[in-house]
Amino acid sequence: MKNIVLIGMPGTGKSVVGRALAERLDYEFVDADDIITETTGKTLPEILREDGLEAFFQIEEQVGRTLEREDTVIATGGSMALYDTAMAHLKENGVVVWLETPLSQISDRMPEDLVDRGIAAPAGMTIREIYAQRAPLYARHADLIVASRDGEGDTAHQVEEVLRTVGMRL
Repeated sequence: MKNIVLIGMPGTGKSVVGRALAERLDYEFVDADDIITETTGKTLPEILREDGLEAFFQIEEQVGRTLEREDTVIATGGSMALYDTAMAHLKENGVVVWLETPLSQISDRMPEDLVDRGIAAPAGMTIREIYAQRAPLYARHADLIVASRDGEGDTAHQVEEVLRTVGMRL
């Protein structure tokens, strides 16, 4: 069976929805950000502050290019869609679902300092600018787009229903 790869902006709930979806489907769950933290021994904000944005991008892309799983819900980092090679690898054995969330909801969930949240973006870039940059990439890489709902269980159920509707055997 294929993996389910969740993409979308930071603050969309990919990790929380991913865990709920994995539980519903009896799949494993993995968070790409957790793999980065385990691999480096640093939190995302520590990598961004100590090693810089380019180092973070290299690590994240490598995780996406080398992740090998089956029957797993994979929550990617918000910037994974920046790497065509990583996304192509994840799509080889997965269906990519964009959890689309309105910018207003994302903005409400973000701290003043985006680095505190581990958001990989050039210094001074606003959440609106990040969204404008990434939304076309999410759309390009997505096999399916699901508008996120208020509760993670509701969104997980919606993802499951969409996958079943398009004929993905779960």
